[in-house]
Amino acid sequence: MDANNETSDQQSLLPPRPVLPDMAAARSRGPADAVEAHWLSLRLKWQWSQAVHQIRAPGRPYPGIVPLLEAAAAQPRLRRLYPFTSHFALLFSSSTSYPWTVQAGSIEPLDNGRFKVRRRDPLAVIGEVDTAEEAVTLVLELLPTGSEPVITSSEDECF
Repeated sequence: MDANNETSDQQSLLPPRPVLPDMAAARSRGPADAVEAHWLSLRLKWQWSQAVHQIRAPGRPYPGIVPLLEAAAAQPRLRRLYPFTSHFALLFSSSTSYPWTVQAGSIEPLDNGRFKVRRRDPLAVIGEVDTAEEAVTLVLELLPTGSEPVITSSEDECF
């Protein structure tokens, strides 16, 4: 079998790309819908990416971004924030568009299966934990106390 046939065979085994939410439509309905649509979009994209990785590189570990997104999405205080990822790290913004207004900190899945939590301001590593749920608990502790996070939009999104 030559390399071209092997690549073609591997492509045919890949799962279909997920159908993602219409972000423009969600944004037109307001920031809360944009946040909800983006949570779903991130989860679908990362689940697909993990499935593709398992086919293309079986046996090679994949960072724990999928369980991290699931654990974070289960928390109402985080679910109200706009999630975004950068280099596998998960961050949370009170703004639904760039420039992000990062709340709390970030969670980075590590190659060894653990998770590193960083505070945003001042930038510091808070801890390294074994599970996505423990990481989410740490980041929840970094959210401002006394008030719930509020979803906001940029001036460009106001009507």
